[in-house]
Amino acid sequence: MDRKLFFQVRRQPPELIIPAKPTPNDRKPLSDLDDRDGLRYKLSGVQIYGPNPCMENDDPVKVIREALAKTLVFYFPFAGRLREGPDRKLTVDCTGEGVVFVAAKADVRAEEFPLYPPFPCMDQLLYDHDHLHGSHGIVNSPLMFIQVTRLLCGGFMLAIKFTHNMCDAFGMSQFLTALGDIALGRTNPSVLPVWKRELLNVRNPPQATCTHHEFTQLATKSTTDPNPDSDMVYRSFFFNSTNVSVLRNLVPPHLAKCSTFDLLAACIWRNRTIALALHPQQRVRLVFAVNARSRLKSSIPIGYYGNVFVLPGVISTVDELCKNPIGYALELVMNAKANVTEEYVRSFIDLTVLKARAPISTEWTYIVDDLTQLGLWDTNYGWGKPIYGGMAYSEVDPTPGTGNYFLRIRKKDGDEDEIVAPMCLPASAMEKFEKELEKLLVFGNYGSHVSCTKIPSAL
Repeated sequence: MDRKLFFQVRRQPPELIIPAKPTPNDRKPLSDLDDRDGLRYKLSGVQIYGPNPCMENDDPVKVIREALAKTLVFYFPFAGRLREGPDRKLTVDCTGEGVVFVAAKADVRAEEFPLYPPFPCMDQLLYDHDHLHGSHGIVNSPLMFIQVTRLLCGGFMLAIKFTHNMCDAFGMSQFLTALGDIALGRTNPSVLPVWKRELLNVRNPPQATCTHHEFTQLATKSTTDPNPDSDMVYRSFFFNSTNVSVLRNLVPPHLAKCSTFDLLAACIWRNRTIALALHPQQRVRLVFAVNARSRLKSSIPIGYYGNVFVLPGVISTVDELCKNPIGYALELVMNAKANVTEEYVRSFIDLTVLKARAPISTEWTYIVDDLTQLGLWDTNYGWGKPIYGGMAYSEVDPTPGTGNYFLRIRKKDGDEDEIVAPMCLPASAMEKFEKELEKLLVFGNYGSHVSCTKIPSAL
């Protein structure tokens, strides 16, 4: 697929969609897990739908606009605004002012889009209030932006941007599922939303009872900048079941039950570090997001849509990480994930508050977020399931090269799904990264190859 896809988008003026019925006018505090400085930005998702002959007389803009107003009756905090109180504590002022909605048309067909990020012309497909109005804050601003773009083929794209302090990617998925339920004619969402943000507040007194490498400051020994401001290139690496099986052949028996995410995260962190050619004694870190819902089954009700993820970290010297087999990095990842218990989550919240909501440390750090199970592939607004449902951008952090998502790509014609890992590295490091990855796969004795798509740098 040619990533240099160009097309024109014609937008209608943005409008505010308010709840279809009166909603409570009160103030709702965010949880201490929501109220982190590291979440004070907007997260974006995309769904692409092909044409449906049964819906050729229906307008997706009209259907989704009307469903949005009805869905906001249940998710009315999204129609409010964040306010900042003493000690910068965030609360939601449920004013009912509404969310921003934009209707658009584009002279492009659904099948012309690549089915993984980054998407071409995203600045035209997702309304950027901050860019247009010179505002980059999340306080006193709309909490959600939705653009529905009709495509030439009769399909459409839904792009959404929301304030991360309000919910995580799984909360976004729950909201969009509710939007689909209402669009299909349901009176209520299949899962009713639950607020109860007090469930993830700091303990009294706060107690950091666990080790949290994600907050550790790493001293600088290397003169190499892993994320220079120029010469960065993007490539996406695709892993099918054969590739994963090859990598599993390199895993020692006591780690054989590792998940696919554990394996790929360890492999990519190690190969990325080798490719960057850092000082052997430089300490480097891998941070990965863990959805803590399964760790908090006793206390987090179904329908809770706030942030429920933590960011455990593992640390190694470059020398140990690169000279040891893949099992070394894998064991670090598996142990860190196993340590994410309910006590760990509570300790993470407490330490975040003790550090005055400061974000995790990111120096010499690679961040990865597993979104292969995100439910955006199943949302139906009447046009069937999307041909793509996932994040709008490939990177976890705004700084190029700091981290990326793992995303699931649904193949056509019944082929098996693949996992895509979009990478951003300096050009010279990218070449070495690809060679190291191929070396691992050849060493697995299958002669397997990971497919790779080159993407021109956007810098």
